Amino acid sequence: MSSKNMPNQTQLSRKFSLPKKLAFLSLILIGSTATVGCNALTSSLPGSSNAIKAEPANAASPISGFPANILPSQDSNFVSKVVQEVGPAVVRIDSSRTVKTQQPDVLNDPFFRRFFGPDSQVPQGNRVERGSGSGFIFGSDGRILTNAHVVDGADTVTVKLKDGREFVGKVLGVDTVTDVAVVKIEANNLPVVSLGKSEELLPGEWAIAIGNPLGLDNTVTVGIISATGRSSADVGVPDKRVSFIQTDAAINPGNSGGPLLNQRGQVIGMNTAIIQGAQGLGFAIPIDRAQQIADQLVSTGKAEHPYLGVRMLSITPEIKAQFNKNPNPKLKLTDDKGVLVLGVAKDSPASKAGVRVADVIKKINGSEVSDAGSVQQIVEKSKVGTDMQLELSRGGQPVTVAVKAGAFPADMKQ
Repeated sequence: MSSKNMPNQTQLSRKFSLPKKLAFLSLILIGSTATVGCNALTSSLPGSSNAIKAEPANAASPISGFPANILPSQDSNFVSKVVQEVGPAVVRIDSSRTVKTQQPDVLNDPFFRRFFGPDSQVPQGNRVERGSGSGFIFGSDGRILTNAHVVDGADTVTVKLKDGREFVGKVLGVDTVTDVAVVKIEANNLPVVSLGKSEELLPGEWAIAIGNPLGLDNTVTVGIISATGRSSADVGVPDKRVSFIQTDAAINPGNSGGPLLNQRGQVIGMNTAIIQGAQGLGFAIPIDRAQQIADQLVSTGKAEHPYLGVRMLSITPEIKAQFNKNPNPKLKLTDDKGVLVLGVAKDSPASKAGVRVADVIKKINGSEVSDAGSVQQIVEKSKVGTDMQLELSRGGQPVTVAVKAGAFPADMKQ
């Protein structure tokens, strides 16, 4: 749905330009990474575990929420109670991958070899890149939720529990579109988290983050929910298909994949990113969304994303004025609200249905849409192959088209 997802395939009018909506924000995905020597990461496999609370062990079963047994927020010590209850289910995840060292191309250039000598060589070999992040156990049989960028491409994954035990982790699936991954360890009767409902969140509610920032394990920070429904474009990651939770609870590199909790100790989000140089601007993936993706990863090892194949922009008076400065009389915008189609990907579902550049999306399946984020949310909640009725305004005239949601192409996910 974003421009980054449609390189070299978007049909755009070259006769007009729009101002940049916002300067790009410098966003940090908060898994710390370091490059070290050539030694591979090794892990021990300790023995059995003690249960704090458990669910039936079934790796293929869907994720489900667990009842919270934590005192309400009027208790002056509710944060400590949340930490005591949830802390054992929060884990540290260390990953590593081996990267082959390449000789710089400059040394293959005869001109530069005159300066470095004919025998100049960079030693060939391997180096190990290591990263560290957080995660939380949602299945007592060892299923763990974390961020995709914490484990994507890793050769080895090590999971460390709060009680000090370490396990080798297996990555069941990674979805780079939402930055969600599921890791499995061979253990049973593990402590598990309780899952809340992120759709019910309101700004101003308590927010508690637990994770391993900068290698400081089991760190707890507290703040509030600053906002909900932050679009990926607002946050500065247009290639992600997530409406983020914003929080001022302090999160840092290493918090990636850790839980964001409400005052009842329920997970309502997964901490994911911060904006570099800013304070109190952290972002989490809503647990409802993470749960939806994790169910697919556990079942099939991959996640499907329905898409239409359009690049969109919410109409504002400024956008309308700028758009109408283009000299093409056929591309005039008469609508004051709706979602403007700026581009249509070649061979996409929208293209096959006849959606055109400069169309204005007014309704989808009878529901009015006023911004690009709401269009994306409606599409995301559908299923691949679903028929969707788009009510458009084309040159001021109403047009209705039927679009069959397609599967988001794999080559667009990176």
